[in-house]
Amino acid sequence: MQIAVTREVSPGLGACELSYVPRSAIDLRLANEQHHAYRQALESLGCRVLSLPAEPELPDSVFVEDVALVLDEVAILTRPGALSRRAEVASVAKVLAGYRPLRAIEAPGTLDGGDVLRIGRTLHVGQSARSSAAGFGQLRDLLSDEALSGRGYAVRAVPIRGCLHLKSAVTQVTDETLLVNPAWVDPAAFAGFRIIEVDVDEPHAANALRIGAGLIYPACFPRTLQKLADAGIVVTTVDVSELQKAEGAVTCCSLVFADAVTHG
Repeated sequence: MQIAVTREVSPGLGACELSYVPRSAIDLRLANEQHHAYRQALESLGCRVLSLPAEPELPDSVFVEDVALVLDEVAILTRPGALSRRAEVASVAKVLAGYRPLRAIEAPGTLDGGDVLRIGRTLHVGQSARSSAAGFGQLRDLLSDEALSGRGYAVRAVPIRGCLHLKSAVTQVTDETLLVNPAWVDPAAFAGFRIIEVDVDEPHAANALRIGAGLIYPACFPRTLQKLADAGIVVTTVDVSELQKAEGAVTCCSLVFADAVTHG
């Protein structure tokens, strides 16, 4: 069973942090409807969805991906790069403590979950304004400590440009295939994978959420969607237009992980 931790949309979403997206009015009613449909999409792909209540004082708190990394053995609580987001961590930690032992990134390090793309046992970490070298170093150290040293994790830094997070620029869509915006990340950083490049007129189209053999994907990128279809990739489309105004995407609205992991 896959668990998907989500959080209801904050009524303060309009005051969200923005870096690369111009501020525009957000329709909260529509944002809530879209988030509900997103949770239904998760359920349709076999997830048990846990929905945390909205946090009125934390505008970005719907984007739960940024506050933790959930691996097979542990959950690592991040320290978000935006000061306004650090209070989001505590309530998510309470939920994750029921599923994994907890570790944490400590000051002065910063790390956003949206900057961490896990492919197998390799964690690719975007070198963004939200994730610092100190945060990267702490993550590497946490995964090489005595409890995890035999698990084979590797941590790699990946330069990015022109976007908020690594997963704004690249996500995994099949075992062998990555969806990439080459203007924001060099595809050569992912040698050995088949690369599908987003349509040049859809720069934000590289963010897809893989759930088992399924894929959740925004409905607003028809040209890139056709590229996925041409590659034989079946997707479940969702409308996340209001969440995108807050610089959100489909990966950042959930933390998805196995309920229980058995190690041989």
